[in-house]
Amino acid sequence: MLVEDSPTVRTLLCHIIDRDPRLQLAAVCVSAEEALESIGQVRPDVISMDIRLPGMDGLEATRRIMSEFPTPIVVISDSVHDATLGIAMNALKAGALTVVEKPTGPAAVSYDAIAGMISTQLFIMSKVPVIRRRVANPRAGVPGASAMSAPVGAKIVGIAASTGGPPALSAVLGALKPDFPAPILLVQHMGAPFMEGFASWLGDQTRLRVKLAENREIPVAGTVYVAPGDRHLELTPGNVIRLTNDPPLASQRPAATFLFKSLARLAGPKAVGILLTGMGEDGARGLVDMKEAGAFTIAEDETTAVVYGMPAAAVRMGGVSVSLPLDLIAPRLNQLVAEARS
Repeated sequence: MLVEDSPTVRTLLCHIIDRDPRLQLAAVCVSAEEALESIGQVRPDVISMDIRLPGMDGLEATRRIMSEFPTPIVVISDSVHDATLGIAMNALKAGALTVVEKPTGPAAVSYDAIAGMISTQLFIMSKVPVIRRRVANPRAGVPGASAMSAPVGAKIVGIAASTGGPPALSAVLGALKPDFPAPILLVQHMGAPFMEGFASWLGDQTRLRVKLAENREIPVAGTVYVAPGDRHLELTPGNVIRLTNDPPLASQRPAATFLFKSLARLAGPKAVGILLTGMGEDGARGLVDMKEAGAFTIAEDETTAVVYGMPAAAVRMGGVSVSLPLDLIAPRLNQLVAEARS
């Protein structure tokens, strides 16, 4: 289902969808109200959702759809600098799965790349189950692993997420103490144009300072350093952040594994690694390296992960000290750094 009020963008999106053999256009709606009226009959596998709509906006539409007819939603945003992006990020928090750029005209140099991204994201997200079970009990990620077998002196934290990551990160970081005594290095898979706005939005969700990481800065406690778009983030000797254009890992740049491997090398048992919801296996191999270096590693439990791909891969490879549902990750992290501080 395509929800878009602009005739020009609607025509472009219809063309993009029609030319992809994996996709079939189920319905075209020019308003959120029209989409809500027809979704019960159409029952689409995935929705392309505009943010700026006449009447009800894309954020409220997302909330209503996820409440009444849970369906994978891909947000299409035409701006990465103004309040529109804040609405898009809140739509992700409300249950949308990802955000992509609106297509430009076919004559634009970036048209084919953006069109390919849109159709691929629609196809991939159509396979994501959006109805989740929820239980309160944590489950060990490795047989016999103890949640209390934590390192003494954890001084730095690495966190990574992909699909479903913004609300998960909001939940974890928003529950951390304002005097959190360690820096946090963060990788979120998202289109490069959205990263500055994402960091700003995330900063509104937590009492910690959140910023895009800069090359050669030294991370300080109480600050979250977000990998900028299309750059790997790693820790180097002297506790210095390095941003690189090295080749993608697991088709990702920034890649969680790139970050985690650097923490394994530089921090070892002084680090904590956390892998949240996401498709694929990025971060799993890096979490193995961290655990083998003595770090304490946490994977989001299947009961709360929007997509249990990356955490499942880490568990399967033996890289997880403990699996925890989302609401227990921040309390455990607070405990780990409190142990370090004491």
